[in-house]
This record gives sequence, structure tokens and C-alpha cells, in this order.
Amino acid sequence: MEIASIKKELQEQKRIKFKGNLYHYSQVNFAYNSNKIEGSTLTEDETEEIFETNSFIPKNEDSIKLDDLIEMKNHFRLFDYTLDIIDEPLTKNMIIDMNKILKRNTSDEDNPRYNVGGFKIIPNKIGLINVIKTSSPKDVEKDIENLLLEYNRLTRVTLEDIIDFHYKFELIHPFGDGNGRVGRMIMFKECLRHNIMPFIVLDKDRPYYMRGLKEYKNDKMFLIDTIKNEQDIYENICNELLDFELPNNE
Repeated sequence: MEIASIKKELQEQKRIKFKGNLYHYSQVNFAYNSNKIEGSTLTEDETEEIFETNSFIPKNEDSIKLDDLIEMKNHFRLFDYTLDIIDEPLTKNMIIDMNKILKRNTSDEDNPRYNVGGFKIIPNKIGLINVIKTSSPKDVEKDIENLLLEYNRLTRVTLEDIIDFHYKFELIHPFGDGNGRVGRMIMFKECLRHNIMPFIVLDKDRPYYMRGLKEYKNDKMFLIDTIKNEQDIYENICNELLDFELPNNE
């Protein structure tokens, strides 16, 4: 499967709002899994219903957090934004915009502690057990700029380079919230930009993904192998959904 064909179809299907194919699949599965990894209570069926109808009927009596609904819709917008800027070099302002799109109209936007629209102002960390220390607020901007400088100097970007960027980005943890979702969207964007098979980190593989991040410094291959497995899954979907030829109307 040619990556250029995947990128072209995602952009075209977005433009014409085509349902039932790769863009539809990617929107629903990316939004559901990436939000679920971060604790969203919405189901995959509810996510699809929200994407298709802008509404949904709860399947049980469990209450749904308003922020879960808002962030699901925002993730759809974030994916669209990513397709719009897919070929542009990664920048600090682009990353900030991604987080701003994800957190728009959430309760975090009204809470100055989260500083939505900018980098974190309060220290954070990854995990409660085997805690991973992250950049202090005063160092975030410098650390992000240095990371981007190092990454954008690469003459040929590989999957391993993108994963390495992701690990270092998560180690900085630049935002009050939304770091994982922005980080995973960046990987999707950069894969398509550099002619690499993109992927969606599935919630069912969250334990492997998190273990890969936590052990990356000592064993890079665990996270790399996890990502390659997700690549295989997405490639199979692409082969299935993009196995067609449009009629020649000339």
C-alpha cells in the first residue's frame, strides 16, 4: 500500500465528507482509542454515533461526563486539522494549536491551572507507581524548542525517529492535560508526512504502550515492536478499504 494513496484518500474523503471508508474509520477509531487510553467513558458505538449524527443515546444508565463528549468532538476536529497541515514541518505553535483544539470549551479551559492555549504552569508527572519525572514548567519551552531543533535537523526521518520524538515529547509533558493525545496525533501526522505507514494506538494495547514508554530508556524495542504491530493493523484496514478503482469518466 502506497502511503501517498492513504494520505490522498484521507484528505479527499474528509473534503467530501465520505462515510464508511478510511477517513470515517480513522476518525472514529482514533478518537475512541486515544480518548479511552486517557479515561474517557464513551464506548466505540457512542463515538461513532457522535461522529455521524452529532448526538447519541446512552446505552445504559451510567452518567456521561460533559468533558468526555466535548473532547470526543474536539478530537474529530484535531484529526481534520492534522490532515490540513499534514505536509508542514512540525513547529512549537502547531503543537500548541493541537492542544488548544483538543481542550476547547472543556472545563479545563476555564481553569487557569491548566493554561489551555499555552504550556503547563504547574508541575506534572507520568504515573503514580514507578513515576516518570517530566520537565519543570520553567523548562518546557526551551525543552520543546530543543526537541524540535533536533528532530527537524534529520535529513531522513524513520519510524524509529518518530517514536523517539514521541518518547521525548511525553517526557517533557508540556501541557496541563492532553499530552498523550497530542503526542499520538503528532506521530500519525509525521508518519504520513514522511511516507511511513501511520497507526492508531489501540486501548486494548495500552499496557504494552505504557510499558514501552516507561522502559524506553533501557529497552527501545518494546515500544517500537508495539507500534509496528499497530502499523500492521492499520495497514490491513487500508488494504481492505482502499481496494477499489474509480471509474474513468473521460
